[in-house]
Amino acid sequence: MATSIITPDDLEQFKYDLLEDIKQLLDKKQDKTLAVKESEWIKSHQVQRLLGISPGTLQNLRLNGTIPYSKVGGVLFYKKTDIQHILEQNMRNRENSITNL
Repeated sequence: MATSIITPDDLEQFKYDLLEDIKQLLDKKQDKTLAVKESEWIKSHQVQRLLGISPGTLQNLRLNGTIPYSKVGGVLFYKKTDIQHILEQNMRNRENSITNL
């Protein structure tokens, strides 16, 4: 059986390779975590609370296509990003609101 001698340079190279592999794994995990957060789904009652609307108003927003949704086994789900987008689209000019007071 042959004997291999490990030099300090070999150990240093191993350390750099190992750190690079760990960094790549962490980057992949972070990318997946961000993707999950961006596509987080919420239920109807949460949307109603966020927007301060009644169940009937939420139903009207679904029917007229304002709010996209997904239905699984009788439960309605909405993407948080879609709700945030709707809020941003419907933001009114703050200066006009203040002057109208």
